[in-house]
This record gives sequence, structure tokens and C-alpha cells, in this order.
Amino acid sequence: MAKNLFSNEDVLKWMQYFADNSPIDLEQITMMDVTKGNANIIPMVEAHKAVLAFMEAGDKEVFYRMWNAGLGDCEVWYNEGSSPSGPIKHDSLKDMIDRGINESAGMLVVNKKALSTNKSGLGNLMAGVSSKEVGKEIRNIIMTKMRIDSEDTVVVVGGEIVPVDAAFRANEGHVVAVAYSRKEREALEDNINFYDLRNVTVLDHVDKEALDDYPVPNVAFLTASASTEQEIKVLTSLNPDIILVAYTLDFVAAGRMKQIFEDAGIKEPEIIQVSISRLKSNNTFANEPAPWIITGCREGLNED
Repeated sequence: MAKNLFSNEDVLKWMQYFADNSPIDLEQITMMDVTKGNANIIPMVEAHKAVLAFMEAGDKEVFYRMWNAGLGDCEVWYNEGSSPSGPIKHDSLKDMIDRGINESAGMLVVNKKALSTNKSGLGNLMAGVSSKEVGKEIRNIIMTKMRIDSEDTVVVVGGEIVPVDAAFRANEGHVVAVAYSRKEREALEDNINFYDLRNVTVLDHVDKEALDDYPVPNVAFLTASASTEQEIKVLTSLNPDIILVAYTLDFVAAGRMKQIFEDAGIKEPEIIQVSISRLKSNNTFANEPAPWIITGCREGLNED
């Protein structure tokens, strides 16, 4: 069960403290409780002008990780101690990278450059991961097809850095990332640490026992392989209404995925092919790999 260091009464006291001591209107504030273990502060701050974050003592690298993710220009309003009282301080986040969280307390992070949107299609910054096959534009389309809500439980099998994109969308939910090779798992762990993602678990296989420790998945992304049929059987046994999105560069595999979806009770899955071309310096276009994306769920998908 998640810890609850901050009661409703505590939250109200911290809100009143910052209302009295900072220039930020309460209507601009988004709140998050990082102490519950699966809340990602970096994507929340990226997308909101002001975040009131409730932090647990002992987080020594939170400001460094936020600075490393490009949030150094944010302002942090805070006080000394664990109660909402006394003088308030505010500093640029870039000046706080060597400071950890010494007391369990609330802090207000102000990001004047917030985009107020979900971040997806991350650039190719990820350590040890090649994004040649799943480019950022393709991943944007994949995220759209997955329809991830903030509290969803998402399973991602393969997909290189798709689990990181999914974690930004399911910011208050959970992502179970499955990577079969040790090299892929290590690279994924490096990038989870880079973005300080606290809602991602990395596994090395898919079966019912491995997934029983997590909430029932709402949506899954799978890179087509010889084990995909077995993976879909496991996922649909846990949630018959799960949204499934599969990815392949192979036309024959795309046709096989259609049959696998139908055998799992998903009638008329949607199959699209996506092609991306980039203009090169010599004014010619270079075509990137054109994957097939297969999407469906048992009750059908209503297009937005």
C-alpha cells in the first residue's frame, strides 16, 4: 500500500502557506504527492506552470535530475523544516543541483516555459538506445493509438524507448517494460534514471505470474516477434478489454498479427502503415523504415 506522509489537513496547510508567501495564484497550481512512489516530477513540471510537490526526505538528486532534463531555469519556493511555517525562500533550480530534500515537505516549482501538454516523441538522447527503427514521429503516432490516460497501467514489450514515452503519459499510473536482452534492460534502466521515472518497472519476460504484482493493464504495446501470440494471450487473460497496439516492419508479420488479434477476440483490428521521409542537405528525400501498426480491442475503438 502506498505511503501517506501528507494528510488532507497537511496539504491544505501547505497550500495556505504558499498562498500567503508566494506570488502564485492557487488556481495555477497543480499538486502531486511524490512520496507515494510512482509520481514523476519531471514530466509534471514540464507540462505545468506551477507544481506543488510533496517530497520525502532523503531524495538527494532530485534537483540535479531536473536540471539535467533541461529544467534549470525553473524557480523553487521552499522553506527550511518539515512544517508549513517560517520564512520562505526561492532560488533558481540550477542553483540547487547540489541540494537534496532534507525534510519531508512541500515545495513549489514554477516553470514559466511549461508547454501544458503531454511530452512524447522524445529526441534521440537516450543512452545506449538506437532510435533508427522507432523514430520520434512514429512514436507520436504510437502514443496516439495507445490512448494512455494518466492513471493507466501500461505494458510495453520491446519498442526501445517507447516505455519512456508511455511513462510520461501514464504519469500517475504504472508502466511495465519488458526487454528480453540484458543490453536492452540496462539501457532502459539508464534512461529511466535519466528522467527520474518512478512509475516504470523493467522485467525480462511476460507471464501471468510476473504481471500479477501490478494493477490490471489497460493498454499494451508489443513489438511483433515469435512470442507475441503468447504475450497477447497473457494480457487478454488479465484484461479482456485491453487496448493492444503492435508494431512490425514485416508485411507478413503484420498479416499474422491481424489473425492473432482476431483469435484473441479482437474483430477488425486497424492496420496502418506509416512512412516518414526526411529532406537531406542535397535536396533529396531519405525514406525511413515504414512500419505497420496494428491496433484493436475487444469492444472496438471509437475514433476521436
